[in-house]
Amino acid sequence: MKLLHTADWHIGRQLNNNGLSLLDDQAYVLQQILDLAKKEAVDGVIIAGDLYDRGLPPVEAVNLFNQILNRFLFEAKIPVYAITGNHDSAKRLEFGQEFFKRQGFYLVSNLADSFQPIELEGVQIFLLPFIDPIDAKIYYQDSEISTMNQAISRIVTDMKKLFNPAKKQILVTHFAVSQGADDSALREQMLSETTRTVGGLTTLTSDLFDDFAYVALGHIHTRFASPSETVAYSGSPLIFNKDEAKRKDIKGVYLVEISNDSVSKTFHPLKPYKDFLVLEAPYHDLLNQDFYEAYPRKVARFAFDILAEDRKELEGINVRAQLEEIYGEEIIDLRIKETKARVRSSRAGFNPTKSKLSEDQLIATFFSEMTGGDQLSAYQQALVQELLGRGEEK
Repeated sequence: MKLLHTADWHIGRQLNNNGLSLLDDQAYVLQQILDLAKKEAVDGVIIAGDLYDRGLPPVEAVNLFNQILNRFLFEAKIPVYAITGNHDSAKRLEFGQEFFKRQGFYLVSNLADSFQPIELEGVQIFLLPFIDPIDAKIYYQDSEISTMNQAISRIVTDMKKLFNPAKKQILVTHFAVSQGADDSALREQMLSETTRTVGGLTTLTSDLFDDFAYVALGHIHTRFASPSETVAYSGSPLIFNKDEAKRKDIKGVYLVEISNDSVSKTFHPLKPYKDFLVLEAPYHDLLNQDFYEAYPRKVARFAFDILAEDRKELEGINVRAQLEEIYGEEIIDLRIKETKARVRSSRAGFNPTKSKLSEDQLIATFFSEMTGGDQLSAYQQALVQELLGRGEEK
């Protein structure tokens, strides 16, 4: 049996959360997933949570998911096995599940349905959506359940009672899973998710799932966060932010092959709709033809970390306009990284509400404290006066 393991489609997401729609990018890579599924003649496609980027997705996102789902189910005749993630609305996606199941779309959004394995030849697929401990507490009517680890342990124990010893068991779920109690390595991979423990990022340990032949994980957006060969993240099909682009993460999906003797997986990279490059260099280098000719200008997307000893070096320069003229208009992020070491003065004892300084003096004092003792330049002083309505009338 062959299954394609995908996750974290996040349809409707914006790049770097700056308003740039990724719908064209998502349509492009989802078509590649469909083409691969047909080429490999897979028996099903897994979506391990976060179908959409938010609980109430825009109409365009729903239309795109509807289109790609129709192509899988009716054009390619490939069933889809999916769960809801922490970005999805479990209640909204619960609508029509029984009907969709008859068409080959198996979507589980609540805990109760997780105990109804999908029975295939030689394989049982368990679909466990993202939940909070309170969901397990209510389902089991057990006030002793208070942590995610307790909830998942109880759930897995009950799933094991449903195991058919003549088959292999596959689990599809959506949590942060690490090799052990120290999850620092995993958290370094959480570049598209917050590192808060709220929202499903409390870390589980992979030994909870030892009895499954393969665990198709979603939630962390890189396959390099996988705890083991058989407890694995496929990662998201797209780069979603500057941090991922800077790491040069190659996105893709896993082709999982299941036989009587073994379970193996092969990574298949996906080609991005547009490259996203992060350049870190001094400003004069970025403007140098010998430097910029090496990059796909006005074709790729760019983010810049401009190295400067002091940000005053770029004072009065329309940096974005100059960079857009060379690299194109899709500049996703632009930051100045000061290389000069600064010693920040203590703010203890300074209370602006009790200070007798004038407004412009307060601004100058605050600027000095925040920059380690620098003084406003003439240009900056003029801006302050203009903002305070004291600029020279012309």
